[in-house]
Amino acid sequence: MSGHSKWSTIKHKKGAADAKRGKLFTRIIKEMTVAARMGGGDVDGNPRLRAAVAEAKANNMPKDNIERAIKRGTGELEGTQYEEITYEGYAPGGVAVLVETLTDNSNRTTPEIRNMFEKVGGNFGTPGSVKFQFEKKGYFAIEKSATSEDTLMEVALDAGADDLQTDDPETFEITTSPETFEAVRQALEKNKIATVEAKLGMIPSRYVSVDEQKAKQVMRLLELLDDHDDVQNVWSNFDIPAEMMEEA
Repeated sequence: MSGHSKWSTIKHKKGAADAKRGKLFTRIIKEMTVAARMGGGDVDGNPRLRAAVAEAKANNMPKDNIERAIKRGTGELEGTQYEEITYEGYAPGGVAVLVETLTDNSNRTTPEIRNMFEKVGGNFGTPGSVKFQFEKKGYFAIEKSATSEDTLMEVALDAGADDLQTDDPETFEITTSPETFEAVRQALEKNKIATVEAKLGMIPSRYVSVDEQKAKQVMRLLELLDDHDDVQNVWSNFDIPAEMMEEA
């Protein structure tokens, strides 16, 4: 895996893109709004909303922003209605790409996403053409300064986590099944171990390596998708070379 954890590889430069705080806040606000609309505004009783709120707090989002997003979702405040759409396709070299979006206008978003695939020589797929190659997993990132590896391993694995990765120089990365995600979250909270990221995502069953020219095309597609305002997450099975990870 080029010396990088699986999750770092598939989320590649998402952290760098999200450094634009306005984009980050917009993404999280959309997620909280949709989560509240689908599962209600009770954070304790809505796991998806709870994960989104935890991410918002980890990124120092003001409390008022969080409350407004939830109220828009429950209908207490007027707001834009978002539709969840997942797009699938292949980047050059047969790299599978999943694109999760929240959009208020699919007639705008769909052709824009399709154009990005075609622009780099990829293929925009039909529903189901790529998703079968991915498995849903829970993910937590914890700064290494927050706890020791031994403590984290004991807490996380006892709560049902699948794996603990230590490859990243700054963070520990925990993966879980969707079923044990909430138990692990509660265990970390109980032991006062702060997370910088907590979410459910898609991990591929296999990874694809391509030559240098195609690798540049794949990275270009992933960057274009990451920067699109309607895109929430981009998942791929691209085994990014170490030198490209360092540049990202």
